[in-house]
Amino acid sequence: MENTSKRKTIGIWLLSAVVVLFAAFPAHGAIDGITGTTFNLTARPGYISTAEGGSYLMWGYANGIGSGAMQYPGPTLIVNQGDVVTVNLSNQLTMPVSIVFPGQSAVTATGGTPGLLTREAAPGGTDTVSYTFTAAQPGTYTYYSGTRPELQIEMGLVGALIVRPTTNPATQAYNHPDSQFDHEYLFLLSEIDPIIHDQVSAGNMALVDNTTYFPVYWMINGRTGPDTMTPANNPLLPNQPYNSMPMMHPGEKILLRMIGGGRDMHPFHTHGNHHKVIARDGRLLSSGVGADLAEMAFTTTVVPGSTADAIFGWTGDRLGWDMYGHTAGDPLQPNEYAPDHGKPFPVTLPTQLEVTNGQFFSGSPFLGTMGYIPPGEGGFNPNSGFLYMWHSHNEKEIVNNDIFPGGLMTMMIIEAPGVVLDNP
Repeated sequence: MENTSKRKTIGIWLLSAVVVLFAAFPAHGAIDGITGTTFNLTARPGYISTAEGGSYLMWGYANGIGSGAMQYPGPTLIVNQGDVVTVNLSNQLTMPVSIVFPGQSAVTATGGTPGLLTREAAPGGTDTVSYTFTAAQPGTYTYYSGTRPELQIEMGLVGALIVRPTTNPATQAYNHPDSQFDHEYLFLLSEIDPIIHDQVSAGNMALVDNTTYFPVYWMINGRTGPDTMTPANNPLLPNQPYNSMPMMHPGEKILLRMIGGGRDMHPFHTHGNHHKVIARDGRLLSSGVGADLAEMAFTTTVVPGSTADAIFGWTGDRLGWDMYGHTAGDPLQPNEYAPDHGKPFPVTLPTQLEVTNGQFFSGSPFLGTMGYIPPGEGGFNPNSGFLYMWHSHNEKEIVNNDIFPGGLMTMMIIEAPGVVLDNP
């Protein structure tokens, strides 16, 4: 009976996720964030939701001095190479907080009081600390609290910093065409131990014991699966504005900006194809000739406090059959793998009386072609795309407090040429 109840609950989550995904929410850029050269952040408390129904106290950076909603992760700061960047920090929590910027040199801090790693903002919003640095190198970076990081990063004081290059900043991650992309997506990977959050919520911070740390929730951009797939800025998740729903057409390139935002390492796995890791910690893997030191990987282990950039491509090459269901005389689709053009599907499909349809099955094995689906079945794949799960390869991390599926997972969708991407 319990398993039946869980299956019904999971079905409701998936249905809700997909219904919300394709509902009339406004379109958003693939990487949401705030741009400029001066940023005002406030550390403040708030609550996040987990997909199976949990609710936990978090601390996060809000966009604004003394205003704005706390968010997890903090606002993604998007700047240009060469910018002189200033981040002003205020604090509405009950203990001092700060920000450190790994990968940025000559960071100056003014205001507040001296801390172990940098200057800190006092609790109660009584002062403001200003951090200033020059964004000298393009790439993907993180920022997080340098004050009691074992507690404050766990509580949510972490975010992403993206420095765009001077050359083709809208389509390259670095100043070299080896980093060219069509779409970019953020994957800030983290985890939480709810016992710590409950202790802080109850005012028992003295009882927090890091030697017994045991996370049971794993997240992409602050959400557990399948909430990762609902739209960005979903009003049902007011403190978790960033989603994770990569999409592409055949032949395009996706840039993955991966960040270790917790205290555990996470092996991030891309089904559908290998990806090429072109940079780590904001530095192109290069001996001086483009990304000549890049490496192909089917799983990239993302280390806490570290970042990795990778390029993912997919054309369906060497499937051994025509993924559009063409005959030999049909025209080629854009970026279609010509040697497989017109090759028949290699097996005889069973009849509807012999199969159980999956929720993402479009009724057809062919990209962009809808087939017959019995009433009440499927319907989660309205454009007949191909879906691949991207997830932690440490598979205990694709649950929500022991309930599968969830955690550090999302789905990547390949849509047929001409289909407008909902999350470009």
